[in-house]
Amino acid sequence: MKFISTWTPRPDTRKAAIENFLAGKAAPPAGVATLGRWHKADGSGGFTLYESNSAEAMYETAAYWSLFMDVHIVPVIEDAAAGTTLTKLFKS
Repeated sequence: MKFISTWTPRPDTRKAAIENFLAGKAAPPAGVATLGRWHKADGSGGFTLYESNSAEAMYETAAYWSLFMDVHIVPVIEDAAAGTTLTKLFKS
């Protein structure tokens, strides 16, 4: 299952977040693969796309980084899967 994380560093912990990132601590825990990470050009946060079958491992990711920033992680589906469901529900 794929998850998208949006994150926004808090001013009081921004430096610590950067230090942890540069120290290589951005790698997710076992059971989670990072598919991509994008940083907003203005430095105000970013997005990470993960893949995992473990809600617990995703929680571990959020719990760690929430020490430094506001983190929101939600499951996502691709267009093909959404289209199948929407066709089933709305196309006669």
